[in-house]
Amino acid sequence: MPLPQPQPQRLDHGQARWQGIWRTRGPLAHLLWPVSVLYGGLSCLRRWLYANGILKITRLPVPVIVVGNVVVGGAGKTPTVLALLQHLQQRGWHPGVVSRGHGRRGTAVLEVLPDTPATDSGDEPALIRRSAGVPVFVAARRSEAGQALLAAHPWVDLIVCDDGLQHLALGRDLSVAVFDDRGTGNGWLLPAGLLREPWPPGKGNPFRPDLVLNQRSESPAMVLTTTPLERPPDLPVFEATRRLADHAIGPQGQRRPLGDFQDQAVTALAGIARPSVFFDMLRARGLTLAATVALPDHAGQQAYAELLQQSTGPLLCTEKDAVKLFACRPQPAAGDAYQAWAIPLELRPDAAFFEALDHRLASIRRIR
Repeated sequence: MPLPQPQPQRLDHGQARWQGIWRTRGPLAHLLWPVSVLYGGLSCLRRWLYANGILKITRLPVPVIVVGNVVVGGAGKTPTVLALLQHLQQRGWHPGVVSRGHGRRGTAVLEVLPDTPATDSGDEPALIRRSAGVPVFVAARRSEAGQALLAAHPWVDLIVCDDGLQHLALGRDLSVAVFDDRGTGNGWLLPAGLLREPWPPGKGNPFRPDLVLNQRSESPAMVLTTTPLERPPDLPVFEATRRLADHAIGPQGQRRPLGDFQDQAVTALAGIARPSVFFDMLRARGLTLAATVALPDHAGQQAYAELLQQSTGPLLCTEKDAVKLFACRPQPAAGDAYQAWAIPLELRPDAAFFEALDHRLASIRRIR
């Protein structure tokens, strides 16, 4: 029986529209450019205030690795954090993670447990806790999250800060800036461009990253044409490849080969910064997408519940979406098959990236 023809996409047009504006220096980007100049000036002043001790930087008693984006949107912070945690554990470290918990209810310090609702912790902290199994704390001030984590888990000897490159109040020993195939977009600061801070960073910037991880999709057809990433000669830049795993994961942790879905018309769901990337990766693996649904980043759980009720066939999503989607129906009704499946994203950094990381951590350990 032939598969049904793909249906029109349900998109979050706001995200796609802004991504399009930030790729080129078109009329709207030029209109917003004066605001980006003001934003850049305020950002520079803020860095100066922290660098000169006018605004306080809190240092923790263990090394802190900060992972973050210089550009707006999903450049791959969370997969990088997960890859770092796995490597650090293999090297004998006992890491914990702190995060703001973007999109969560409340701002108080909270320990993220395996059963903590994503609405209370934020999507990414929930995913990190369930995937890596390390202590995770969230708070509006990452330093408070770190202090609470160390008090509750005194055996932790290193902290990874998720999405904290511009959070200067937490002292850092090493920072990793993550880029993807968008490069630096049109090269302008927000809101006229993708950049959260100027790139490349000035040599006198005390908060410039120590390492850069430039991520690319496994499929050459998915690489965008944007401003190439400028690589300062004194700043190490490493490459990483990302691909979808060869299996899908169900609500109870059951696994199913991704190839099983090639003969079915599936619905693809993504509530991330760039949903089209996930959809294209599924197509590149030979899947037929009968429909695609792009929810806003950090969408509410009700949106997932409604989608699950309307779905009549397999529903494939990212691991980030799964923390909310699976909570809507952890088990199928009697006689029904599992509908919802998450497809893990695998990140494979160059070996040289981890070698550089280990070298710097060794130096930090000697100093401390």
